[in-house]
Amino acid sequence: MSSFAMAQSNEPVQPIPEAKAGDPAKIELGKKLFFEPRLSKSGFISCNSCHNMSRGGSDNLPTSIGDKWQQGPINSPTVLNSSLNLAQFWDGRAGDLREQAGGPIANPMEMGFTHELAVGMLNSIPQYVAEFQAVYNKPVIGIDEVTDAIAAFEETLVTPDSPFDLWLKGDKDAITEQQLAGYQLFKNSGCIACHNGPNLGGSSYQKMGLVEPYQTANAAEGRAAVTGIDADRFNFKVPTLRNVEMTYPYFHDGAVNTLPEAVDIMGRLQLGKKFTPEENAQIVAFLKSLTGKQPQIVLPILPPSADDTPRPTPFDS
Repeated sequence: MSSFAMAQSNEPVQPIPEAKAGDPAKIELGKKLFFEPRLSKSGFISCNSCHNMSRGGSDNLPTSIGDKWQQGPINSPTVLNSSLNLAQFWDGRAGDLREQAGGPIANPMEMGFTHELAVGMLNSIPQYVAEFQAVYNKPVIGIDEVTDAIAAFEETLVTPDSPFDLWLKGDKDAITEQQLAGYQLFKNSGCIACHNGPNLGGSSYQKMGLVEPYQTANAAEGRAAVTGIDADRFNFKVPTLRNVEMTYPYFHDGAVNTLPEAVDIMGRLQLGKKFTPEENAQIVAFLKSLTGKQPQIVLPILPPSADDTPRPTPFDS
């Protein structure tokens, strides 16, 4: 390892690791379920609806649209690199990807179904029954197997080898001088206190509005909704900054559309610092260096119902 690469190993940010090898059959089954709109009451909403693979694993809406066109209460976090988070959802109410995968199915504002009905639908489709049998060696599909398969697929959704990761690995020319200046400013200003580790976030809960209150009409309470502790009000899981140029609008309420505005607000509200236009541009340039290789998804052909024919999966379902 070169002296330059050794120096980067001491940085508070680490490169995104490659996806761990898993059971290919389970991952493929989980991919089908991720794109399966029949897991929703309407038959039109899938996991991909809010975590769209063509949009950085999010939906680019302030808050997501759910069953019966209901407007969701909070911005949809990206699913990319979500396996690196300490917990799932903004308030951390799901401890892992398996627990998270079951939440939207039974949420009346999201997919609007029940676990029982969703599992019943899958058990009525011979091809699904056969695939679950091959993977789990169980004659009847249960919600635990459903969420386990979806989680196995989601664990593959990592984005390694961003320009900044290549710089961390020792390629001095992987990022521009402006991006490097933005990273140094990002560290020296204190952003790195919350946005650190391989995911540049996702590893702690922090209050939104440390120096100045954050003004929003959004009613989300943050971590307090889980703990019941008033001191946790407006504490949210720190979002990842990976692929952040793709996952607008920003913050838990999705109220900010651009990175320059987001950088300005975070500087003032979290750090008590007003970045100059040049400093803001440098940090934004650094953030754009965090866009990694996007997962190459070959869309599945979903199994037909007993009286149906196979249908290709709509990418934006």
